[in-house]
Amino acid sequence: MPTLARALYAGLTYLAYPLLRRKLRRRAQAEPGYAVAVEERFGYYAAEQHPAQDAQVGWLWIHAVSLGETRAAAILLAALRQQRPGLRLLLTHSTATGRAEGQKLLHPGDRQVWLPWDSPSAVQRFLRQFRPTLGVLMETEVWPNLIAACQRQHLPLVLANARLNEKSYRQAQRLGWLARPAYAGLTAVYAQSEADAQRLRALGAKVAGVLGNLKFDAVPDATQIAQGQHWRASYPKPVLMLASSREGEEALWLQALAAQQAAQSIAQMPVQWLIVPRHPQRFDEVAALLAQAGLQVSRRSQWTGGQPIPADVWLGDSLGEMALYYSLASVALLGGSFAPLGGQNLIEAAACGCPIVVGPHSFNFAEATALALAQGAARPAQDMAQAVRWAGAWVQNGPALAAAQAAAHNLGQAHRGAAQASASAVWALWPPGR
Repeated sequence: MPTLARALYAGLTYLAYPLLRRKLRRRAQAEPGYAVAVEERFGYYAAEQHPAQDAQVGWLWIHAVSLGETRAAAILLAALRQQRPGLRLLLTHSTATGRAEGQKLLHPGDRQVWLPWDSPSAVQRFLRQFRPTLGVLMETEVWPNLIAACQRQHLPLVLANARLNEKSYRQAQRLGWLARPAYAGLTAVYAQSEADAQRLRALGAKVAGVLGNLKFDAVPDATQIAQGQHWRASYPKPVLMLASSREGEEALWLQALAAQQAAQSIAQMPVQWLIVPRHPQRFDEVAALLAQAGLQVSRRSQWTGGQPIPADVWLGDSLGEMALYYSLASVALLGGSFAPLGGQNLIEAAACGCPIVVGPHSFNFAEATALALAQGAARPAQDMAQAVRWAGAWVQNGPALAAAQAAAHNLGQAHRGAAQASASAVWALWPPGR
């Protein structure tokens, strides 16, 4: 990066400090996790309270920005530990949901902290405190000052399970003076698909392999699958789910439902609807929206006796139970794809054998979506109204639904292998003797 451009970017990161602190205070009102260890965001870390028994073993640092990346990191980490059981993990995040999920991945001697804001001084404090031996950034996290600092310290830094959609690629091209040196500064990039690899190469990234999507290697919780399937078999109506819905999509669903209902109430419809918002801070907001529309809402957190409580609509207001919800549902509508947000990951649905109706905006997961559509595990819809109609028709056609469920299951099985390949590629960069 030219000296003037680097100085300009660095100056902007410092000027953003007050805005960042204000944003964290605001977010903490809805998600208390954002109030935890705030000074770590600026590169100030407490001394390690329980050092690893063998402090000579260097940190393997993995950065997983949010919930989805942390779940992908969990798959990679399992393969990394299988190949080297004694690894010492430094796990960083940027969101409260990512950090909460990441706590499940820690072993004795591991450490979990916030990744600092990308200012030169905060990054230097982070690297000076932990001195990681090798860094792994998950999927899309490319920070110019962080990468430049790792280069200066000769710290190998890789981008794993890397993806770059067309929209992000165009944005990076417009900011080429900032993006190109950052991508070029990575030691190696392991892309999800050839299309991702082509875009990454065009920005100067050293693409060392196209290894597939780690999320295909995820194994859903067997207990949740059994519970969901039991509820599905015992409930008198097929369950349709709006999965991982984002802001505005529940309102679109209400509009589509109102248009479809005509002379019958929702209670008279031949299906049971389940809505699972993507972000936990929106659970109460969505419950209020549904109630204002005159719907009786049954929340997962209030189910007792091991059975769903009958209501006009169920609200999945729990974390870590997507396998349960996908196993309960016969068909799911993919959240994030009905507003211009790029969609959500449909691989978990496929692993649970749940067919998907995909809206017009799936650019964040284009490769997986294309595979699902080609194999019959998903159907495209031009808008929410069409998706609601098609999902309802799908569950009324037994042979077609059974074929789609089998296709979804087969999709999840057919594209495994990225975890072991990625773990081997990471360990190949580990310095000898560390």
